[in-house]
Amino acid sequence: MTPADLSARGWDQLDVILVTGDAYVDHPSFGAAIIVRVLEAEGYRVGVIAQPDWRSVDDFRRLGRPRLFFGVTAGAMDSMVNHYTAHLKLRRDDAYSPGGKHGLRPNRATIVYANRCREAFKDVPIVLGGVEASLRRLAHYDYWSGSVRRSILLDAKADILVYGMGERPIVEVARRLAAGETADRLKDIRSTVVAMKPAELPAERIEIPSYEEVAADKLEFAQACKAHLLVANRVEATPLVQRHGDCCVVENAPSPMLTTEELDRIYALPFTRRAHPFYDSLGEIPALRPVKFSITTHRGCFGGCSFCALGLHQGRIIQSRSIASILAEIESFKKLPDFKGIIFDLGGPTANTYGMACRHGQAKACRRPSCLFPSLCKNLDASHAPSIELLRRVRATPGVRKAFVASGVRHDLALLDKTFLRELITHHVGGHLKIAPEHICPHVLKLMQKPGVESFEEFLREFAALSKEAGLEQYVVPYLVSSHPGCTLKDMAALRDYLKRRRWRVQQVQDFLPTPMTLSTAMYHAGLNPLTGEPVYVARTAAEKLKQRALLAPLGKKITPRTPSPAD
Repeated sequence: MTPADLSARGWDQLDVILVTGDAYVDHPSFGAAIIVRVLEAEGYRVGVIAQPDWRSVDDFRRLGRPRLFFGVTAGAMDSMVNHYTAHLKLRRDDAYSPGGKHGLRPNRATIVYANRCREAFKDVPIVLGGVEASLRRLAHYDYWSGSVRRSILLDAKADILVYGMGERPIVEVARRLAAGETADRLKDIRSTVVAMKPAELPAERIEIPSYEEVAADKLEFAQACKAHLLVANRVEATPLVQRHGDCCVVENAPSPMLTTEELDRIYALPFTRRAHPFYDSLGEIPALRPVKFSITTHRGCFGGCSFCALGLHQGRIIQSRSIASILAEIESFKKLPDFKGIIFDLGGPTANTYGMACRHGQAKACRRPSCLFPSLCKNLDASHAPSIELLRRVRATPGVRKAFVASGVRHDLALLDKTFLRELITHHVGGHLKIAPEHICPHVLKLMQKPGVESFEEFLREFAALSKEAGLEQYVVPYLVSSHPGCTLKDMAALRDYLKRRRWRVQQVQDFLPTPMTLSTAMYHAGLNPLTGEPVYVARTAAEKLKQRALLAPLGKKITPRTPSPAD
């Protein structure tokens, strides 16, 4: 991270320099750290410029000129989500900065950093990655400007964009550049987005409405959103094309998902699980504290919730680590002086989808946006047997006092297996279990692509009965969303009355925040459901949104707006 680090290793030049909007934390829950460790394992010399001063070019020259490329990421979150609430108010802190200090990254950090890298070393290739780049890879509605923006690849003037979980494509980019190829030749790498001239386009391609069309016509925007959702899981190598004036933005097909063996190798890399020593005098990184002794058991989500970007970023196919790999990571904890035998979280985007898979694997492209909505797909192997075995093996590991499942649990799936429910509720709940019913009105839940309130109520009954059976006093913490497209003031009043009848006090409410590329954001912008064409009511003004959230305020002393996670 510093010239002193470079000297200590006896290096005179780095192969790759990663520029990130987060403080650098060497932990597998932080995407930048995974990319750094993966490239390092391939033999590349990697440096990190974390939270540079973007007001001048000096910080971008700190580690010299990289031999292969600059990698640029805004960090674990979209920089605009990181900075602003749903009411466009500045947040007071930043969990990914030392001491939680706000203001250490610019708005639209990917674009700003890429332009500074170009200014620092004009002819060095620039590769974009991370959540911000991934979810702005095509023309997208930008809530903060209230407009449809171009692909971030063009605004950043970068050479290539890696979308999704980028281990495989970033290694291929490095390998081909190291072999002497120029950046303008890297047009065919899967899980990347590149710019092409119309004459360069492949004969076989999927075209969606152009930037000019979606910017001018909300119906065209909705059509583009639907078209992308239906082919996002494509297996064949057919690229997707969106024209931007005289240029074509080409999204190559996603890479095949990582195998269990590949995931195991990644999580076995020598992460220190701490922030770089550079931060020792600057204060801790708040985002590290809740995940330091957490374990990522799997990636991906097939739930297809309309407001969630997980499927667009991590993919809909579940990629699970082996139990042996997870147990080996627990063994590595025992070498750390502050490990007290408590595993903070054992899970993934949805904790109880570990080991689940489509019976067709990756051999068949699927056009369903969700494996669970409107009903459970007959091709989904939804067995909880892998999760049950994992929980039991972890619990039996010497030195483990408690292993919590703090990630959200998909309650409709959990109801399919009473044995799993008993294991979870008896042994792995830390007093509170996060569940996301989001709402209770059928038409709102339908737009969210969430299960009906009946499954939530059944889960509550099971949770209460099994907790009582185990002699435990513990509670469900429901996550609720206000102002989602389709939700009216009357619907929020119905939710208020529902909670009041159950004597529940609401502590956390998430105001709907339209983030790039999600189905819900397309509903918000277009005023209709892209999948059906039906009109949708949208609460657009601050007054409307505040009224919806305020309806829940009398039920508790205070409603705390929930800070979005990277998954949101």
